[in-house]
Amino acid sequence: MDKTILIIDDDIDLGTLLSRFLSKNGFVADIAHAGKKGIAQFKEKKYDAVICDYRLGDMEGKDVMAALKEHDPDVRILIITGYSDIKTAVEVIKMGAFDYITKPLVPDEVITVLNNMLAKKQSPHAIRKEAEYIGNTGDNAPARAVSSSEFYVGESKATQALYNQIDIVAGTNYSIILYGESGTGKEVVARTIHEQSSRRNKPFVAMDCGTLSKELSGSELFGHVKGAFTGALQDKEGHFELADGGSLFLDEVGNLSAEVQATLLRVIQERKFKRVGGNKEMQVDVRLIVASNENLQEAYRKGKFREDLYHRFNEFSINLPPLRERREDILPLANFFLDKACQELGKKVKGFEEKVLHHFLNYLWPGNLREFRNVVRRAVLLTESGKKIETSTLPWEIINETIPLQRREEHDASIASALPFDKKLKDGSQLKEAVGKAEFAYIMEVMQKVNFNKKKAAEFLNIDRKTLYNKIKAFGGGGIGHAEPAAPVVSETKESSE
Repeated sequence: MDKTILIIDDDIDLGTLLSRFLSKNGFVADIAHAGKKGIAQFKEKKYDAVICDYRLGDMEGKDVMAALKEHDPDVRILIITGYSDIKTAVEVIKMGAFDYITKPLVPDEVITVLNNMLAKKQSPHAIRKEAEYIGNTGDNAPARAVSSSEFYVGESKATQALYNQIDIVAGTNYSIILYGESGTGKEVVARTIHEQSSRRNKPFVAMDCGTLSKELSGSELFGHVKGAFTGALQDKEGHFELADGGSLFLDEVGNLSAEVQATLLRVIQERKFKRVGGNKEMQVDVRLIVASNENLQEAYRKGKFREDLYHRFNEFSINLPPLRERREDILPLANFFLDKACQELGKKVKGFEEKVLHHFLNYLWPGNLREFRNVVRRAVLLTESGKKIETSTLPWEIINETIPLQRREEHDASIASALPFDKKLKDGSQLKEAVGKAEFAYIMEVMQKVNFNKKKAAEFLNIDRKTLYNKIKAFGGGGIGHAEPAAPVVSETKESSE
């Protein structure tokens, strides 16, 4: 049986064209040229889905949707909107619309979305609904977010600003530069932009430009023909071919060689390319999303990156905030990663002890979301089902770095200044402790600079790794003249409440 569709649109020409197109593709379509008339028709006849314009002459599309849902809470609604209304349309999605598409309408996209609606598939735009707070884990724990998506929606101002930018640009065909430190989730954001675009049913292809040699990067991007170079034993498709019609994400794009940058510029301008060693020109339609942890504008000013290529990429740029600047999200994120890890490992861990959450809040997270996710996964692996995660499951750098380094130094200085002068001179343990603290602070500063890579830190400090381990263990474990840990206890400091 043909599916019945109600089109509510005050643009008579658009409504007629859409109705004819749907009829040719196996649907039965009725048209209402006003919001109130559409509501009346919906109440008189049962429809499988509704296509509704957001801007109507007599009322707003969201009000029409509210009336339709009041009559039938399960109605599937597709919103039509102009580009300027994308931000508002996202709010409509939250209200219960299945999806939205932007004008001018692409016929194939309309059919695809309708088929998804009628097959009861979830819209990519509904990712946010998966991450709503649904309860409390008990014992002062924050509400837990449950999601099957890797994209977590936070509550901090920094992340809300990020999501707003994604909502605005996703429905366009703009090239985008994503800036952010390592581990801030640049690829996840790129994939989310793709899933919220009209290219969502085409491939999303990611390439890490930082791991490729100058010789291989051209082959990876554009492919090669058999015999193009030593080791080219057969024809190979490049990332541009694989992403045709969809989105191509280039991470650490600043690492591309000058030659590859020149070729890339030509491909973007002409939308044509040749495989390495080949003569045949291939047409390609790809949306580019690139990422860098260095400022590409500064890079081209220093001659390290092509200025014309930078401007091709920079139709829109988004800065991803580091985790230390979105501290309101840390506890909800902990539970988000906990749920993901429990699903992955088939465990039922009850939550976190308060000391663990305390460490999470006071740690700098130099590895950002990637580090946080790995820490929680490790903790879940080491925790028995039915129990809470304890501090013993955390890496040493989190336990020993309970106060960010700059604040710890200020705290230590305030303690030292409060000691009587004669106490400092007469008690040799005070001097020994001060030396130990200074040494530990310097070690931790080096560790942060190398993202807690112990091998690199030992090389930088010109000591072997065993010595490094012993120094850290001695300080964190109560050595250097004390039975108790020499590091300041966070719960006793003013800073811990900030």
